[in-house]
Amino acid sequence: MLPPLSADDRTTAPTGRLRAAWRAAHEPAPGVSRRLRLTAYAVPLTVLPSSLWRIPSAFDDGIGFGERLYVPSLSIVSELFAFTAIGLVARWGEVFPRWVPYLGGRRVPRWAAVVPAAVGATVLTLVFTVLSIVTEIRGTTIRGDELPADFPGEAGGWEAAWYSVCYAPLVLWGPLMVVLTVAYHRRRRATDRPAATG
Repeated sequence: MLPPLSADDRTTAPTGRLRAAWRAAHEPAPGVSRRLRLTAYAVPLTVLPSSLWRIPSAFDDGIGFGERLYVPSLSIVSELFAFTAIGLVARWGEVFPRWVPYLGGRRVPRWAAVVPAAVGATVLTLVFTVLSIVTEIRGTTIRGDELPADFPGEAGGWEAAWYSVCYAPLVLWGPLMVVLTVAYHRRRRATDRPAATG
């Protein structure tokens, strides 16, 4: 029979597992510069303010259960998508983790990462960079409709300023993903080439 855990063991065991998971998720791939790692880590931070800004609206009066569920879900999904940027600089973006069934330990096909990242970067750039700037200048929604009177950016005062501060970083999401995707493609193209035989 195993001896009972001491108080020190009980407090460090979960922390040690969490720390190991954190390291595994952030272990950089060979050849990734510090600048690229910081760029990847910035992506979830560009999404975080808008994700947090949305959460209180889930508790507003007069909204249904579906919307109460949708708002936090949108924030969580946004952050999960933003976290995939780290895969473009981390080891798990080049070699599947051991725990992945059937694929664990195998090399991630370059195009399996590059194509979704490029499509995502393009869509994010169009929606959050190009369209949001155009609609802000025109004072319309993305569909071209006039902004409703209760639109947060039209409220004036601190509410409009807070909305702008929280949503402005989203303008960077797409362009940062473009930089990371191009760097990932170049790095993998160089490492995937067969060694020259002579």
